[in-house]
Amino acid sequence: MKRRTLILGALCAVAAGCGQREFTAPRNLDNACALADERPHYVRAMQRTERRWGVPVHVQMATFHQESRLVGDARPPYRYTLDVIPMGRQSSALGYSQALDGTWEEYQASTGNRRARRTDIDDAADFMGWYMTITQERNGIALTDARNQYLAYHEGHTGFARGSYNAKPWLLAVADRVAARAEVYRVQLQTCS
Repeated sequence: MKRRTLILGALCAVAAGCGQREFTAPRNLDNACALADERPHYVRAMQRTERRWGVPVHVQMATFHQESRLVGDARPPYRYTLDVIPMGRQSSALGYSQALDGTWEEYQASTGNRRARRTDIDDAADFMGWYMTITQERNGIALTDARNQYLAYHEGHTGFARGSYNAKPWLLAVADRVAARAEVYRVQLQTCS
């Protein structure tokens, strides 16, 4: 009986370990090599996406940084009425990529990956590659252009085509920061072992 309990306990521990996800931000988000050392599976997911969709790792990494700080269960803040009554979240964005419900469902249908989860870095990276490839097709933005890819990612394909971002100086500044971070990551990734 004791042996059976021990085996059952060990199996439960293994199963629980398999289901765990890292939902906290990596310790050093400013250094791509440190991020790769701490979370090598994140970089492997982004490398698979680069091979499949052509979106460079540094562009993905900078976009993930801006969207969620690489926090797997990130959500937008709540809206409040009278500063105290919660009225729901600002949007349905969730996970590493902060994909909205409708866009995520479109991705699942388009790729046939119905089991994809926004809280899984592999799926989130694949989503980002899929989305940015469509951005390239519809809006003519190079996959290496982190600034404009981010603007289209934030505003949507139609919003980008209309130039809705031009009325948002704060968003243009954010896109500039994403582009600068992508360049820093690109240089750093060349030096990682």
